Amino acid sequence: MQVEWLTYMAGSCFAAIQEGRNVHVLPFCAGVACIFVALLDAFQTVILPRRAVGRFRITRIFYIMTWMPWSFVAARIRHARKRETVLSYYGPLSLLLLIVVWAGALVLGFALILHSLRLPFVDPLHARADFASDIYLSGTTIFTLGIGDITPHSSAARFVLVLESGMGLGFLAMVISYFPVLYGAFARRETAISLLDARAGSPPTAAELLRRHAFEGGSEALNILLIEWERWSAELLESHISYPLLCYFRSQHSNQSWLGALTAVLDTCALLIAGVQDHAARQAQLTFAMARHALVDLSQVFSQKPVLDGEDRLPDERYELLYKRLCESGVRACRDAESIERLKKMRSLYEGYAVALSRHFKMTLPPWVAEHPYKDNWLSVAKVRAATEAATGEGGKSPAEVFMHDEERHIF
Repeated sequence: MQVEWLTYMAGSCFAAIQEGRNVHVLPFCAGVACIFVALLDAFQTVILPRRAVGRFRITRIFYIMTWMPWSFVAARIRHARKRETVLSYYGPLSLLLLIVVWAGALVLGFALILHSLRLPFVDPLHARADFASDIYLSGTTIFTLGIGDITPHSSAARFVLVLESGMGLGFLAMVISYFPVLYGAFARRETAISLLDARAGSPPTAAELLRRHAFEGGSEALNILLIEWERWSAELLESHISYPLLCYFRSQHSNQSWLGALTAVLDTCALLIAGVQDHAARQAQLTFAMARHALVDLSQVFSQKPVLDGEDRLPDERYELLYKRLCESGVRACRDAESIERLKKMRSLYEGYAVALSRHFKMTLPPWVAEHPYKDNWLSVAKVRAATEAATGEGGKSPAEVFMHDEERHIF
């Protein structure tokens, strides 16, 4: 289709020269380039089910030029909740602006072609149609308004307008089909993150995840959880490489994020592999491999190199606290030099990439051990907390203490 269109346009350009019209080659080539680049970028971003390539793509340049100033301004907001709210606006807003950029490129491209061919039009506002008339005609055609106040008087002009009108319908159909796919992938991602809240705390930490599974049968429950997160990591890899802008869509709560959840699961798997007894390490290895694969590939998509000189997330004093918390919970963790060294090697495989993405997306990485006794998001609403205390009749205990006890019917 594109080859036939370019052939016809070249013939129209040659015919215009033979008719004695002053044809501008440079605007014609610029218009063809605008249309081709916009269509190619939209195809790679929306339809192509794999990572898009090319350093000079519209989408890539758009996100580089808009995310840096947006995140810079948001970082200057001191209030954490307001800062997170401003950052959360960027994902949906950037999607709308990107569609506007694509549409603008198509309108400009066809306007340049109409202007370069000097095709005869009748404009009631101007005795002789100028470039503003070409822009207006291109805009009303691609959005299929059908006003009809500017009419073409040549077969070449009619062909260009019919082609642009058909392309406008296809563009609108593509955009309409784009939104359900994006929000479906976003909803699936956030469902698992919300389910992790009651199992690993808010924000999720490796220590809390292991502590809440330190009951009879907890090893099996943790194994099932790791299987689910292996699949979640695979879905994250597939959807977020095909649609990288989903990475800018943030979670509902300020202490949750897809990057934080992924890092917490990697931390847990690293601990299980390094030396936690009474837990099967095989599934931890499988989940670790899939989660790290997603983390590394997403870092490459956004051209983020691993940070090798970042702050140590687990210094010696924090490791001692981690070991103490695990032992108090009944988790049998190894503390020998070999296990400690193995844990350091496991951390070196993913922490650099996690820190790089954390800096890029302005998402805080979860600690290994919670600094303070954070309240789970499902317990953060005052009415729910009061109703829970009244229903249990245990006002002396917090809702978390009431529900997080080791019974088979309460597996978290």
